[in-house]
Amino acid sequence: MNAAAPIPFDPDQLDWNKGDGLLPAIVQHWRDGRVLMLGYMNREALEATLKTGRVTFYSRSKQRLWTKGESSGNVLELKAVDADCDHDTLLVRATPHGPTCHQGTESCFGDASDPELAFLGRLDNLVRRRHAELPADSYTTRLFDAGTRRIAQKVGEEGVETALAAVAEDDDALVGEAADLVYHLLVLLRARNLGLADVIDRLRERHAD
Repeated sequence: MNAAAPIPFDPDQLDWNKGDGLLPAIVQHWRDGRVLMLGYMNREALEATLKTGRVTFYSRSKQRLWTKGESSGNVLELKAVDADCDHDTLLVRATPHGPTCHQGTESCFGDASDPELAFLGRLDNLVRRRHAELPADSYTTRLFDAGTRRIAQKVGEEGVETALAAVAEDDDALVGEAADLVYHLLVLLRARNLGLADVIDRLRERHAD
């Protein structure tokens, strides 16, 4: 696992004295924005996190550095670290490899951690895994096996059905057709080794213009 890119702040400017050398570190899912857990970092934990690319905390109970997943294997792969405006709290964005919570759930906060639109990111991640693993008896696998041309055809069909539902059917039918369209569009993007993040980046660029 590679270390992340350089952090956009100077660790010496963090307010290490405020919490007796410890800063709260909020861990957020890199892809879908869910809050996964809260831990604490001292300077050594932050340095270890940046050096190894695996999120490392200072355990207040064990009184030592603790890398998430060191015993379970459910590590947090570092993507980015930011400091808040007061330089006394860290926001750690990471990709979880396995459940984050010791109770076996994806987040220590359960369903309460889900932003309203986070499911789209989770669905995009699921499509990405299907593309990599191609499990048997999966509709998504059958689409990938059929090839890009067939997937593109499905997107066209679903687009027409969505448009027809908008002018000739009720809201429930429109929502159902729109859901089919979004799913097949995610599969088409992944067939070209793209994902929802690429579309979001393009929309963000246009919004900035």
